[in-house]
This record gives sequence, structure tokens and C-alpha cells, in this order.
Amino acid sequence: MYESDVGLLAPGRAGSPAETATGDSAFLQAMLDAEAALTRAQSVCGLAPAEAGRAVTAAADASRFDVRDVALRARASGNPVTPMVFDLVDAVEQDVRPYVHRGASSQDILDTAAMLVAARALAPALDDLARSAEAVARLALAHRNTPMAGRTLTQHAVPTTFGLKAAGWRALILDARDRLAAVRESLPAQLGGAAGTLAAFNAFPPIDEAEAEAADEGRGLTVLQAFANELGLAEPLLPWLSLRTPIADLAGALAFTAGALGKLAADVLTLSRTEIGEVTEGKGGGSSTMPHKANPVRATLIAAAARRAPGLAATLYGSLAAEDERPAGSWHAEWEPLRELLRLVGGAARDAAELTDGMRVVPYAMRENLQLTDGLIVSERLAAVFAERIGRTRAKEVLVSAAARARAETTDLADVLGDVLDEEPELAGLDLSDLTEPARYTGCAGALTDRALDRG
Repeated sequence: MYESDVGLLAPGRAGSPAETATGDSAFLQAMLDAEAALTRAQSVCGLAPAEAGRAVTAAADASRFDVRDVALRARASGNPVTPMVFDLVDAVEQDVRPYVHRGASSQDILDTAAMLVAARALAPALDDLARSAEAVARLALAHRNTPMAGRTLTQHAVPTTFGLKAAGWRALILDARDRLAAVRESLPAQLGGAAGTLAAFNAFPPIDEAEAEAADEGRGLTVLQAFANELGLAEPLLPWLSLRTPIADLAGALAFTAGALGKLAADVLTLSRTEIGEVTEGKGGGSSTMPHKANPVRATLIAAAARRAPGLAATLYGSLAAEDERPAGSWHAEWEPLRELLRLVGGAARDAAELTDGMRVVPYAMRENLQLTDGLIVSERLAAVFAERIGRTRAKEVLVSAAARARAETTDLADVLGDVLDEEPELAGLDLSDLTEPARYTGCAGALTDRALDRG
């Protein structure tokens, strides 16, 4: 008999808070929390005795239930709520049983549980994003003026600074934080009953017979509000049984976060290559066969999450096309992708916090790499300066010729340009040592870094 999934093939989420918050026991507890809140809400609204709310809440403890047994029995109804409700009914006294799961659908409970699980999983992820933002802010400030090669389409382009690169990472991390925080704040409870009309709650008579009347059209709305309040979730405008905006919004924020952290990881993976060596993970991972290696493991796991997240989000977006008042298949298709997205992003956020907190920057490697093109990295600046004196066409001709000669003779561009200046009287007097110094052609990188760091 093999063990159930313990994360053997998922080191990105193994041991993370997100893994604990999204496990089967956590989902079962969230479903039980929803059931207990439903009974309490009806107590608040006078549709159930206060003692019933207290009794169901006391019984709604996942440790008292057999998760595996619930999972196996879920095959009969197609969802885990039905067998769980049977067990919860058995766990309370006879006089309380009529108030368990009263008026709700299985989808109400599972959707609400998913929102609770999401809220609980996102809390530590947001904390980790805050840690990462602080860490890269420190890097950006410390390396505001540290020059490095800017790379476009894999090639050296013009100089930039590591401070600006780190500031860009921070901007994406904060964008992700803001999106996740906003969606977490808006996560709604789900309560609609059999077909999203809340009809059953209008049919239940109040406990106080003196107040019993014909069905009150607003009674179900009162229960909905109380239910959301009991759970600390947002009250939805409408039951969203087949109106899946909350799931789509959550999917979008999670996928964006994975991609934002993926950009950080992609840069670290490139810059930490042996032949580049401009950054390293503070504590790289070892190899099973090569003792000398210190692999960028954190960045690797984040990159893996970033590649998987869009496909999972696509499934959740596809479920927007849900038929009828309660759909078959599209709702069921959401459960596992949503959980996996929460796990991926939670694990990636944890890895990003560890990566950025321990990242080592190697300025001397950046400086050496700036010289790899023998001065050609500042050709844009030279073109602009030369054009003012000899025109754009002639300036381009001079620089193309000089660059070809520098490559052919494997010599520095400044040495070749010394001869050019002798042949072009209009260029006399230019300070080549200044014009070909990469550190003096970083544009507004410092100011842009400051501007980015002003964002809270």
C-alpha cells in the first residue's frame, strides 16, 4: 500500500504553508467550517436554535473525520460534501440534525470552502511577497549605480545598472502583491441553495412561532449576509453557482503572480550561469554527481511554477462557460487546478523570499562582462555624439567600419577610434575615454531606480 501524495514530485510546494493550507484535511476543515457557519447564520436569523449552531460548530472538527473514507464515498455523489454531511449529521445529537446543511447545496459548501482555503493560503504568500519586495529594495538601493550590461534578444545592448534591474523585480512583486491582496479581500461566500434562489430559507419557519408568517422574500438574503459575516468572507451580490467571476479573478491573480516571480527567476538563472556569474543564490543546491556545483535551485523551482500556472489558469477560465443554474463538469473541473495554483504560487512566493534574501551580487563580474564587446556596448552613445558633428549617415559609416576593424583585430574600440578621429577633423577634441566608458552611459537608471523605490 503506497502513501498518498506527500509532495515527492513537488519540491516547490513541499513543506510550504500553502501545502498545509490546501491539503485534503484543510479542505475538509473548510467545508466543515462552512457547514458550522451556515447553522450559526440561521441561528442569528431566528431559523435555528442557538444551541444548534454551537453543537454543529463543536462537531465540525476535521480530526474527527476519516478524510480518505470521505474521498472514497464521494464517488457516489461526485463531490465530497455529501458523504461529509452524512458524517456530520451522525456527529451531533438527534435534535440538532435537522439544522445541519439545511437549505444549502453541496456546491454552496464546496465553493465557500474553496474561498476559505484560498484566503488561508494567500495570507502567508502575501507575507513572503512582502519579504521579497523588501529584499530586492535593499539590493536596488545598494546597487543603484552598479553598472552592468543590458541584454536584449540575448545580446549585449547598452549599459544599465543592477539597481534598476532589482527595482524592476520589485515593481512586479508589488504588482503581484496588490492583485493578490485585492482578490483575497473580495473572496465571497457562496450560498444559493438548489438553483441560486435561496428559496429554502424563505420556506423555513422562524423558531419563534409568534413571528411566523408567509414566506418572507428577504429572509434568504438575511441568511446570506449572516453566513458571509460568520466566515469573514465578502457577501456576494448574487449567488455565483454558475457565475464564476470569483474563480476567474483568483486564477488571474495567481497566474500573474507566478509569472511575475518567473521573471525574477529567469533573470537569476541567466545571470548565475558560470560564464556570466553576475549573481548567485546565497545557498545553491548541490548535484548528485558533481561536487563543485551550486545550482540555482530556488530560481529553478520558481521557473517551473511559472511555466505550469498559465495552463492551470486556462482550465479555470474555461470553466466560466458554465451551463444552467448549476453546471455539470465545469464546476468539477475547477477543484484540482485551483488547489494546484494556490500551491504553486505559495511555494514560489516562499522560494522567492529565500532567493532574494540570500542573493549575492558580483559587481566585478558585471564590470568584466561590460568589456566583452571591447567598447561596442556604447556604440549608441558614440553614434549620437558623432552625428552632431558629421551627420547620421557618415557617423554610422565610421562606426560600422571601426567596429568591424575592432572585431577583426580583437582590439578595443577606443584604440581604433583614435585613428578615426585623426581622419575626421570634425571629430577632433572628443574625449574617447569618457565616451567609451560604459559606467557613464546608464541614462536615467539611477533616477528610475529612485522613482521605483518610492512606491510603497
